[in-house]
Amino acid sequence: MSATTAEVTRTVVTESPLDPGLTLGGLQRGAGDPVHRRTPDGAVWRGIRTPAGPATVRISAASADGAVTGRAWGPGADWVLDRLPALIGAEDDPAGFEPGLPLLQRLARRFAGWRVCRTGLVMESLAPAILEQKVTSIEAWRSWRELVWRFGEKAPGPTPFPLWVQPDARTFATLPSWEWHRAGVGPQRAEALVRCARVASALERTVGLDFAEVERRLRTIPGIGVWTAAEVMQRAHGNADAVSVGDFHIAKSVGWALAAEPYDDEKMLQVLERWRGHRFRVTRLIELAGIGAPRRGPRLAPRDYRAF
Repeated sequence: MSATTAEVTRTVVTESPLDPGLTLGGLQRGAGDPVHRRTPDGAVWRGIRTPAGPATVRISAASADGAVTGRAWGPGADWVLDRLPALIGAEDDPAGFEPGLPLLQRLARRFAGWRVCRTGLVMESLAPAILEQKVTSIEAWRSWRELVWRFGEKAPGPTPFPLWVQPDARTFATLPSWEWHRAGVGPQRAEALVRCARVASALERTVGLDFAEVERRLRTIPGIGVWTAAEVMQRAHGNADAVSVGDFHIAKSVGWALAAEPYDDEKMLQVLERWRGHRFRVTRLIELAGIGAPRRGPRLAPRDYRAF
């Protein structure tokens, strides 16, 4: 049996049941994400590019006994399953989180199976985060799909549907300008992603460092600001305190949830200070609940850079 088709399995048992669908949902880039699928039985499938090679992982939970099982295929299968506890959030520690407010207490109970994951893969989160800078989600996810389909590779193993692994850093670093244009990616985002891809090895080594140092290193790269750094640290580094300052929706949603009025970033950070160490935990619980300020203005229309 080849390394591509051989199956490797690992089961993690936790004291409190975890919900992989909730926990890993933050990794998905739209309903049509080529590298992430959730099946009707609740299992999560991901195509992952690891340092050991591409891998496919299927993660499912048995809520009755707190068991989460990962089945993986491909050269990177062992790498993924070695890090399964971090990936499903079993290493996240919410013990110091004190909701304080009735709303947050209810949300913490409602989404008790959600944890902050840690993928340990920086470029996996950094590439799509850059694509999402200052554009609509529709634009960003369309570009993500096109880049993955055209320059990624099919995920290994017996997947029941098409599943892909995102392009490697070298591919991103060497894409010519017309290919970015064809994928609908503007020059600023393309240049930022190329710069990151050229130093991808150094960025991957930030996993495990102090969060302040991680942010400093990320933000030394032109085109990587506080929002992008936070989006990456939440996913790749498991930072439960990283706040996505500069997001179009988050500050407004936090304000509406906590005070029935939209906040700006400054006010949001001021209010969230009482939960320092768990500020991302607060914003994600509000996001999972779908709480947001009413939309009163026209939505930003998606742009198509390929038309120019």
